[in-house]
Amino acid sequence: MQVIMKKSMIWVTIALMIPTMVACSNNDETSDEPLSNEDNELKYISLTRAEQELVGENNAFAFNLFRKVAEEPKSAIVSPISITYALGMLNNGASGETQAEINRVLGFGNAGADGINAFCQKMLTEAPTLDKLTKVMIANTVYMNKGYQLKADFISKAKSYYDAEPETRDFGDGKTRDVINKWGSDHTEKMIEEVLTEDDFDPSAVSYLLNAIYFKGAWAEKFDKSNTKEESFKGYSVEKKVPMMHQEHEFNYTETDDCQALCLPYGNNAYRMTILLPKEGKTINDLLKTLTTSTWQRYQQMGNAIVDVKLPRFESQSDLGLIGIMSELGMPRAFDPYLAEFPNFCNVPTYIGLMKQVAKIKLNEEGTEAAAITVIGLKNESMTPSEPQHVKFFATRPFLYVISEQSTGAIFFIGQFMGD
Repeated sequence: MQVIMKKSMIWVTIALMIPTMVACSNNDETSDEPLSNEDNELKYISLTRAEQELVGENNAFAFNLFRKVAEEPKSAIVSPISITYALGMLNNGASGETQAEINRVLGFGNAGADGINAFCQKMLTEAPTLDKLTKVMIANTVYMNKGYQLKADFISKAKSYYDAEPETRDFGDGKTRDVINKWGSDHTEKMIEEVLTEDDFDPSAVSYLLNAIYFKGAWAEKFDKSNTKEESFKGYSVEKKVPMMHQEHEFNYTETDDCQALCLPYGNNAYRMTILLPKEGKTINDLLKTLTTSTWQRYQQMGNAIVDVKLPRFESQSDLGLIGIMSELGMPRAFDPYLAEFPNFCNVPTYIGLMKQVAKIKLNEEGTEAAAITVIGLKNESMTPSEPQHVKFFATRPFLYVISEQSTGAIFFIGQFMGD
């Protein structure tokens, strides 16, 4: 495919803060007053067998992605479903082998772009209704530079599946970057205040697409702050003191030859954090080698145990370039100016020139806040119940953690804490 080279760039920015998806709406504010089971009934997302298989394949993408991220031995957090949303929206502008590669990498090979759209729409519609103690905000918008036009079919799908409404602005007015950053800050409780840096923003860009999601979940069983003490955490390269939270309670728990697995639910149990603590002598990379869709499903079917839990209070942030990773995972054409096929996006030929994700998590005695911003820039270049056992779970060494929706098992965040 011959492509005529141009100077202008399309920066498609998708600010995706997951977990929990809902179209342009907020659920009830997180309350300090506990709700009764009647007031906060556990709900489920109903999936067909085909949809369950798609979730499994998309989770496989999550594990493949994080295996790449974890090659560098430092704390990191990524949102694989954020990338799914970013590429899913953009994929409606793709065609040919470029679209096929995106479908396969995300785990929607047979279902295609329509399958990604339907999955994202279902999560957008149903996920926010599951837990009144989980605060969720999401909003989508599309900014177009004057003089450029999105294709009509792309606009229709962006509205129908992602609830994104295009707005035309003059990107050279000296105000657009501030408008976009304020929009992102307003819709993420200021957790991530800058969506586009000065280096990212191009006044000759054609379009910016943004989707902002904010999550704040309160533990079903909160940690008592008076029990938090400074304790040693043995990282791979250094040992340091960290604020270690502590409680003993009945939780879902299991263990394998490789790790201890603990589930800490939020609110009414609709969302959960699963912590995978490698056994002594094992590493996170050893554990990641064993993580598959089937092993993940087994981790979702834990028994109960009285668990003596120690868990660090921490904040972690990642700024991750994705072009190399996504190319290695199987979608190199999208980044090639001569091979990329995005004829259904807008009225000029494009390829992805920038793809990165900024993600952040805050974990403390009350619960968890998590956010992620995925940025895509396109250049215009032409179990059975039993008596609970009593165990100890002391996270005093590097561990893996996953935030997921329990009824589908869909993974929203996956990270590792190394003590740095």
